[in-house]
Amino acid sequence: MIRMPLPDMLARLKEKSGLSEQDILAKIDAKCASLSGLISKEGAAHIISNELGVKLLESSGKIRDLLPGMRNVEILGRVTQVFDVREFQRADGSGGKVGSFLVGDDSGIVRIVCWGTQAEVLRQLSAGMPLKISGGLVRENQRGYKEVHLNEASRVNLSPQEPVPEVGKVQRKTLRELQESDDQVEIMGTVVQVFDPKFFEVCPQCNTRVKEVEGHWSCGEHGTVVPDYSYLVNVFLDDGTENLRVVLFRNQAEKLLDKTKEQMVAYRVAPDSFEPLKTELLGEQFKFVGRVKKNTFFDRLEFIANQVKKANADEELAKLDPQ
Repeated sequence: MIRMPLPDMLARLKEKSGLSEQDILAKIDAKCASLSGLISKEGAAHIISNELGVKLLESSGKIRDLLPGMRNVEILGRVTQVFDVREFQRADGSGGKVGSFLVGDDSGIVRIVCWGTQAEVLRQLSAGMPLKISGGLVRENQRGYKEVHLNEASRVNLSPQEPVPEVGKVQRKTLRELQESDDQVEIMGTVVQVFDPKFFEVCPQCNTRVKEVEGHWSCGEHGTVVPDYSYLVNVFLDDGTENLRVVLFRNQAEKLLDKTKEQMVAYRVAPDSFEPLKTELLGEQFKFVGRVKKNTFFDRLEFIANQVKKANADEELAKLDPQ
């Protein structure tokens, strides 16, 4: 089932109908009331869209309009980052592999997850390369990010005939300027605190969290598995206007710490060996690209990074004084 968040529905209805967001919300509330509260606001928005003749789930071909559950999607964009291919072993003893890369257009950036033989395409990719992807399935990962998964029937065309848009510029914001709705924004600051990595068991095939059932690890999609480990690292960043927790999942944690997966997993059994890194990173400046998320448990904003780079003083000075 294709899931569209309510803010996206409101934006699409506002764009297509010409009504204000306030008017649309009033219609949604009235519809919920007329149905005695037996429908969600998202469900009411679907009904309102039909009444207004607006197609909410109409694909524009832009990354920003991808929704979890969409099938056979096409993307025309440029590679922005390439990650390593990872091999794993299935419960039946057979081997598999998976790799990923980021692709962007003028509306956003999305991770492309390549399974099986599709992972071989990563060896041909480099940043800035144009491509066209077809036959992808959109999923939402555990961090709330959209991903496009490619299987054996998907296609990656490295020489598209259509004009390929340039990747939209990422907006730089100070920590104080960040808002909950911000996505694909860049922040820069000084690391003032580093926390121990957190580890969790995941399925080696689909990388989703697994549960221990009667002494065995079980994945909802792949059954009993030998778990792999994923991890995250939290740091506090200060830019002079505010301080904020930045959350870095596996690939970005490795890049921040300049460590391999094997080195990261080693900290799980020898946590004391991580202590020197907590001091070495203090005072270092980094740039992060990602999105802002509200941590409802602690009632605070946090930044989920999908790109990390060591800040370069000369580059930053050049931005301030292009002459």
